[in-house]
Amino acid sequence: MLQVGLSLPHSPGGAAGTFPMTEGDNVGTGQEMFGSSPVTITITSEADTWDIDASSCLGCGQFVDWDRMPDPEQQAHISQDILSKPSKELKKLAREGYWAASRALRAQVYHQLIQQVPCRLVTPDALVYRDVASRLFGKLSVSSHPLPEFLEGCTMPTYCLNLEGVTALKKILICIGNLFPDITYSPVLPSLVALLLHYSEDEAQCFENISRLIASNAPHTSYIDQSFLAHQASCMTFGDLANKHCPAAHKLIASTSENVFEVYSEWLSWLFHDLPFNYAIRVFDVYLLEGQKVLYRIALALLKQYRLSMTSTELEGTDIKADLQAFVQNIAEHVTVNKLLERAFGIRLFSRKEIWLLQMANRKALMERGITMVQSRQSFHLAVDMQNFSSSIVTAQEMRVVWSWIPERFSLFPPLLLFSTSEDGCSLQRFYTCCEGYEPTVLLIKTTEGEVCGAFLSSDWSERKKNGATSGFFGTGECFVFTVRPETERYEWVFIKKPELAKAVPRSRQRSPSPSPESLLGFSPDGCATSSNRLTVPTPQRKGRLSPFLAIRHFLLPSKTASMFMSGSREGIVIGGGGGQALSLDANLLWGHTERCETFDNPPLCQENFKVQLLEVWGFQNA
Repeated sequence: MLQVGLSLPHSPGGAAGTFPMTEGDNVGTGQEMFGSSPVTITITSEADTWDIDASSCLGCGQFVDWDRMPDPEQQAHISQDILSKPSKELKKLAREGYWAASRALRAQVYHQLIQQVPCRLVTPDALVYRDVASRLFGKLSVSSHPLPEFLEGCTMPTYCLNLEGVTALKKILICIGNLFPDITYSPVLPSLVALLLHYSEDEAQCFENISRLIASNAPHTSYIDQSFLAHQASCMTFGDLANKHCPAAHKLIASTSENVFEVYSEWLSWLFHDLPFNYAIRVFDVYLLEGQKVLYRIALALLKQYRLSMTSTELEGTDIKADLQAFVQNIAEHVTVNKLLERAFGIRLFSRKEIWLLQMANRKALMERGITMVQSRQSFHLAVDMQNFSSSIVTAQEMRVVWSWIPERFSLFPPLLLFSTSEDGCSLQRFYTCCEGYEPTVLLIKTTEGEVCGAFLSSDWSERKKNGATSGFFGTGECFVFTVRPETERYEWVFIKKPELAKAVPRSRQRSPSPSPESLLGFSPDGCATSSNRLTVPTPQRKGRLSPFLAIRHFLLPSKTASMFMSGSREGIVIGGGGGQALSLDANLLWGHTERCETFDNPPLCQENFKVQLLEVWGFQNA
């Protein structure tokens, strides 16, 4: 069992005791690593600790090394009624760095904001902390305490804390381990406690405030992940968002890293471990008011800035995970904290509820993979197996790029070949038979000219039969089309890049069923499409599906033609619609057509009229 040794000498004259450090402790660099070696902590006697006039240092911090603490930013006079302002105005002030004008103001704001966080009825407070701390650390003698499980292998940034502050940090973490036994994995927790300590009146106040964030039960809001399952789901959600909102950076990382997810799994560490204190505390300002969604925004802004500062040539042979960490640690060389936050809030994410739905879907996928709430840290590889993957259309490296585009919850599972014209023949009915029951799927097409393109299709092909023999378009906004050769490019739902075009609608709003698409497909004898004037309305998605994110029912769309994802009938299949079709194939799977469509705003994916040489459909094992 990992142990924390607590040495409790009394210092004469009321001065704080010395702080013996073991190997691995490093206050000078602002972080420590929890490992298997005991960590010696010096705690002053109760008189030495509590005789301090706390009112004189409220907002200043008795735990701070002032030589390392940034000076307050000079701003206008602070209004006395600032904390009574509406939430929207408080968010604006926090984003603009208003709290940075005064350490006392920031301390006051933090405490009041956290006290307003809705949390579980039984949540430990300052009195509970004093009682527990007295029992654990009250005697002036050396004692050992188990290191909380959630700290094993985690780093502990200390920022600008002095030796007394580092001692207080460890005491609080040990008490959290005693009072919150359900926390099994929380790498961000030490950083949040450390930041709060800079602006806390005493240890008890800091403990009470962090306890409220841990015990928050606000709907669709999470402050602190407390299990490996929750942490991994957050990392997968960030990967999904990076895939959609930082395509250039994502493409760069996917082309230079064997495991993209491993890079994205450090996203919270960028914010609350690698960022300098004056950046991290500004992130904390907005995080208290806006929750985890704001952390996604700022991490995406860091990723975008990294892409602007780096080139593919510079990254060749580079450990991109370490390079990103070094970039964030030196972020002041690239962008100011104000500009970083400005860019972060310029990123148009979907609603907090939609992000929550995506995170829940990622959790479900992880649980299907065998990850549980009580499981400790586990590493697993999400990339395509380069040695065992075999396709007649794409190489393993090309498939890995395609795999990096799909939602994280599906990339947990290895690809499974469902249908191939070389093995199953050129039969549309056979295509449906092999693909039905699998959701989602990846369609790959190789033309007789050697061009390769395809589509990621979020819904089961059996949905085409929902309204009888046929139905209209179905699928969700996670569908996309892509090219592999001669160029590698992805074309997503138009509202991914332009979310301002759509407005969220209540879940109760339902779309009308689609008319039959029998007239959507028309091929002349030479295989060429005869018409591109096609229009249907998407059907509502079935309840309880694994992919709730970006379902059409959540959006009020200005044009029905911009939500035509996939359709199938006896005549053929269509992917993408509105002013044209991104891909269409005839009933023999021999001739196809491609053109720009409104749904994906894509150019033709290959020659407009093409002959199919090979076609494959890939599913996801155990998905």
